[in-house]
Amino acid sequence: MKNYLVIGGSSGIGLATVKLLAEKGVKVYATYNSAVPASNIENAEFHHLNVLEENLNLDFIKDNLDGIVYCPGAINLKPFRATKPDKFIDDYNLQVLGYIKVLQALLTKLNTGASIVSYSTVAVQMGFNYHSLVAASKGAMEGLVKSLAAEFAPKFRVNAIAPSLVNTPLAGNLLNSEEKIKMNGDRHPLKRVGTPEDIANMTTFLLSDDSSWITGQVIHIDGGKSTITN
Repeated sequence: MKNYLVIGGSSGIGLATVKLLAEKGVKVYATYNSAVPASNIENAEFHHLNVLEENLNLDFIKDNLDGIVYCPGAINLKPFRATKPDKFIDDYNLQVLGYIKVLQALLTKLNTGASIVSYSTVAVQMGFNYHSLVAASKGAMEGLVKSLAAEFAPKFRVNAIAPSLVNTPLAGNLLNSEEKIKMNGDRHPLKRVGTPEDIANMTTFLLSDDSSWITGQVIHIDGGKSTITN
């Protein structure tokens, strides 16, 4: 049986990924911080973890791992002039440094052929108003993913997914009415916002042996937003 770890697996894309993996009959370790899992999922076990802590306790992982998914993130949209520099540090700590700490703690527990997946955003490539915080940290993530993919090849694979707006609790303030969901959906060529399952499907593909010749990629799952003007 294969074993996977999903950091931030109790809601949104992380939870959708946990469910898809569990349905495949693999073992899933998943972590949560503030969002406590709503119910038990067969083949999955949840443990509390705050990636902002200096020393991470990952002793609950008893098996070697075939894949790691890093989901923690934030969407803080503010004008640049109103954003204090320490907010960029806070965002980086959550979205990049937490990923670094998890990987450094678990490299010796990764099986040969393991796959590591994290998330960027379409805003890195496109450039949107008020996205300086998230674009700065996720831009760093994209560079880190490519560097690690080179360093870890051929033993491990490292990729990232860059979504556009996805209907998750993280985007709750942007999608808290049917009008907002439609308005934001209409900004995409495919005329809808993403679902957690849209991203989880690609995540589980990148974890699987079906993607065994893919590494160092930032894959855009964004309803056509990054490449099509309509």
